[in-house]
Amino acid sequence: MNSQEIRKTFESFFAERGHTVVPSASLIPIDPTLLLTVAGMVPFKPYLLGEEVPPYLRAVSVQKCGRTADIDIVGTTARHLTLFEMLGNFSFGDYFKEKAIPWAYELVTDGLGLDPERLWFTVHNSDDEAAEIWIDDVGINPNRLQRMDKDNFWQMGVPGPCGPSSEIFFDKGPEHGLDGGPEVDDERFMEIWNLVFMQNVQDEPYHVVGDLPAKNIDTGAGLERLATVLQGVDSVFKTDELRSVIAAAEEATGARFESDERSDVSLRILGDHGRAVTFLIADKVVPSNEGRGYVLRRLLRRAVRHGVLLGAKDNIMPVLVNATVDAMSEAYPDLADKRDAILEMAEREEGRFRRTLESGHRLLDEALEPLADGATLAGDVAFKLHDTHGFPRELTQEILAERGFRLDLEEFERMMDAQKEQARANYKSGGGSEISDEYRALVRDLDGTDFIGYDAEAGTARVLSLVREGDPIERAEEGQDVELFLNRTPFYAESGGQVGDTGVIRTETGIIEVGDTQLAIPGVHGHRGTVTAGHVQVGQDAETSIARTRRERIRKNHSGTHLLHWALREVLGEHVHQEGSLVAENRLRFDFSHFKAVEPDELLGIEQAVNERVVENAGVTTIETSKDEAERMGALAFFGDKYGERVRVVQTGDYSTEFCGGTHVHTTGQIGPLVLVSEGSVAANTRRVEALTGVAGYEHLIGIRNQLRDTASMLRVQEGGVVDAARNLTLRLKDQEERIADFEAEARTETAGNVLDGAEEHNGHTLVVVNQDGASPDELRALAFQIRDRISSGIGVFGSNVGGKAALLAFATDDLVAAGISAGEITGAAARVVGGGGSRDPELAQAGGPKGDEIEAALEVARDAARTALQGV
Repeated sequence: MNSQEIRKTFESFFAERGHTVVPSASLIPIDPTLLLTVAGMVPFKPYLLGEEVPPYLRAVSVQKCGRTADIDIVGTTARHLTLFEMLGNFSFGDYFKEKAIPWAYELVTDGLGLDPERLWFTVHNSDDEAAEIWIDDVGINPNRLQRMDKDNFWQMGVPGPCGPSSEIFFDKGPEHGLDGGPEVDDERFMEIWNLVFMQNVQDEPYHVVGDLPAKNIDTGAGLERLATVLQGVDSVFKTDELRSVIAAAEEATGARFESDERSDVSLRILGDHGRAVTFLIADKVVPSNEGRGYVLRRLLRRAVRHGVLLGAKDNIMPVLVNATVDAMSEAYPDLADKRDAILEMAEREEGRFRRTLESGHRLLDEALEPLADGATLAGDVAFKLHDTHGFPRELTQEILAERGFRLDLEEFERMMDAQKEQARANYKSGGGSEISDEYRALVRDLDGTDFIGYDAEAGTARVLSLVREGDPIERAEEGQDVELFLNRTPFYAESGGQVGDTGVIRTETGIIEVGDTQLAIPGVHGHRGTVTAGHVQVGQDAETSIARTRRERIRKNHSGTHLLHWALREVLGEHVHQEGSLVAENRLRFDFSHFKAVEPDELLGIEQAVNERVVENAGVTTIETSKDEAERMGALAFFGDKYGERVRVVQTGDYSTEFCGGTHVHTTGQIGPLVLVSEGSVAANTRRVEALTGVAGYEHLIGIRNQLRDTASMLRVQEGGVVDAARNLTLRLKDQEERIADFEAEARTETAGNVLDGAEEHNGHTLVVVNQDGASPDELRALAFQIRDRISSGIGVFGSNVGGKAALLAFATDDLVAAGISAGEITGAAARVVGGGGSRDPELAQAGGPKGDEIEAALEVARDAARTALQGV
């Protein structure tokens, strides 16, 4: 069965059982060291936590996954990969173990045709339920079921969902290791499927703090491992798709797989890294020295070096990319669509590295020549290789290990940290005195930027300077992050609360995607982005274009902020002044002075005042004048802005006049509806409101309307009757709760009477010991209070088994406490029996432990402790 047949078999099996087939998303990072696009499983987290309603209760997916934690041993083993595929079925509060386990067995035996006699199974130590299903319902041999601890408890390594798991293993045969199941030899017994019973929540790894709102299923079966078993090979590198990439590498290098272990390592690396690089670039990752881009660069350059070691004269990456696309485009059609773009980027990155590979090797050879075998290479050599020749530190370490040397990693890290600190200092921005002297020196000789963005969204310009990681450069290459300075620009630089523009800058040789625009120093706009194609150099002419839709949304929010400021002063009073703001594309935030929370009717009045002005569609005009004249006009200053002698003033209708250098709509009607979405405190006497405008505001209202409609449907009333229906429902619920409380009080009274009928008397003191099985701690407390109020002097001890956990509570009356008796000492003795502990309060003490089935024994210990205490009174 080839890999594509395995994918289709898995998907169709679960689709026939009501699962929605979820298309593969971007690469999932399986460990924190892989900084790739987080997709696939991660959006399921809100469903598991009950924070969002899933669009489907059952899902099945074939998902690309990435892992670099083991990159250094990839190629040296038969099973480690940086790119692999995970087959999974999911249930969000629908089915649980009772279906997940039998279905898994059915699929691997009937669907995939594996021999049941070669399968082994594991469950968590505590999971009797899963064990019973495997043995009683599925009918497996009990001798092939093993229990494990942490190996069978799945967790993400961070706070969130977790739970016990059950794994399926395939016995590869006695030639691969010792008998005895996976707990003896995990090389002979290969894990092929992990069934996770996602039912708990943890606050740190393996520390469960509660249960999820619903019980969920999250399984993962490695495609390459299944293919290894089903195709009868002994290595994932011999499975059909990976083997075809390795075959292409053989053709390009002249090496032959399985002829020499050293060349086999390189061929395995080429097969794995070729696939990983192809998928990363398809996921729009660009080689760089940070984050995901660094992962891509490291993989690609490692592959190139091993291609050169095998004798590849021509570029190796196009060979690996084409082989990957040919082998896997049936499963992932977007690879074929993106083939040319992937080839272009991979070949360009390889070309750059090959140009420095030889000189880098020469530098390394010269540094190693005088060193004795096993010596340590100075960190500054590795730093120079990284900084000048593009050698990732890990690549240098790999070469050193091959030759029997070590690296002074501590010195290397010190030099890297120093360089990053200097770059951060040079690149610090925000205007005024916060800019470092080093960074200011790079841009202070530039003329001020001619900002044309009030009237234009595109234009032409000249590239005046390029800055990369704090240093001026003449040319920026594809994949590099850079700050670009122009003589003129339509890009607004962040100031006055308004975020900077994004967009595209094109020259005749390259393209820069601008992700932010900041004031490097007052009047000089720094365009921060990434060269996404070709190269860009100083002196070139450029075409500039902002992201128009984004700018329009920002305009709406900025003009909406002015209207909001006016309305706040109208409704709350003239004492209101702006203390801060954020004007982004998706929302606006406004901080203002006010001495108390804004009342709901005041918020309604503010929102209504703003939208009445919106409907009026008054003009929004901008004038440039002197600062003194603007103040005479009554213009309000926005918090944080600095003003020169000439200022811009924005007038909205005849009611709002403010200093403002931002961008605005032409009429208030263009703002669209303004919807307040939150109000709260941010500091003493400072409040904050957040709002949406335009389409975002409309969509928010539509969402509320849909919720109202759904609520009306659940209450079986018209939308206009929801409030009355909810009020009536609340009243009925309150009445029922009061009646239930009365019934419970009566029941406790009756229980208390029955308990006292069987109480012991010791020297005129009452002793009550009660096993109230199934009662919660609150219910035990209520019963204890009832009994304490009925006796003049005595001790009461109460216990219950609640869901397998023990709860204990004890009291001692005031006279006995004065005589030296402690309820805490009595519960403490009992708590040790149930494996727990509790409070030491002498009057009223609570305790508990995980051994609920030992509650009766614990109560007997407490009874003996109480009797002994009473004998001394």
